Amino acid sequence: MKTRILSGLVMAPLLILVYLGGGFIWAAALIVAIIGCREFYKGFEASGAKPCFALGYAAIAVLFATALAKITVVTSVFIPLWIFLVVVCSMVYGFKVNERKLEDMTSTLLGIMYTGFLPFHIVLIDKSGFGAIIWLVFISAFGTDIMAYFTGMALGKHKLCKNLSPKKSIEGAVGGVLGSVILCGLFGYLVIPESFGMCLAIGFFGSIVAQLGDLSASAFKRQMGIKDYGNLIPGHGGILDRFDSVLFTGPMVYYVAVLYAVIENSMF
Repeated sequence: MKTRILSGLVMAPLLILVYLGGGFIWAAALIVAIIGCREFYKGFEASGAKPCFALGYAAIAVLFATALAKITVVTSVFIPLWIFLVVVCSMVYGFKVNERKLEDMTSTLLGIMYTGFLPFHIVLIDKSGFGAIIWLVFISAFGTDIMAYFTGMALGKHKLCKNLSPKKSIEGAVGGVLGSVILCGLFGYLVIPESFGMCLAIGFFGSIVAQLGDLSASAFKRQMGIKDYGNLIPGHGGILDRFDSVLFTGPMVYYVAVLYAVIENSMF
């Protein structure tokens, strides 16, 4: 517990990059994506698969390079094209059927989408001009983690998913959702009161996907036969062990914000 708290304090200054935004937050997201891709592929190697590291790194680099274009071009042209090419290249990787198996190309594709495409939504939020809501990605994800932990410690009796994470409880999960809604609502009330309703929605849905992200990471590790993705962060394991919930929360925040923007524009 002490190690986890100290590691959390060490990571706190990274939030300065969120405040700076622009190239700083893009670079941070890219670093998380690249390191996360390596950790994910290493986990698959432990299970016997042979994902293509080079394709994973190249695909992620190309995706983040598209951030230099206008947001409308990125979302309407580059991203669909990128997804198409990633699928094609992952399939081509499996053409050497005598050397590679089905799990080699599927793990390659999954790694790119999971560790590259999901964190890229942090860049999309920043580029879209949604402003302060980028903070909600971390408030929802980390707020859920913290509130679920302490609620589970105090009230947890019913196991949430004992096959994946024996210590997680239904009570903790509910506490995590309530904590996320309260924290995001408080942020909205104090910082962006005009988007208070959206902040509550992000707090609710963001918490749910944050916990799904955490459980998904646990499911991967169980299948891979590993305890942690790495040892980069003392007490937390690797990048994916710490940011597994953020990978899911980022896209949810972005799409909720886009949906609210579409609804508001259609009303006037």
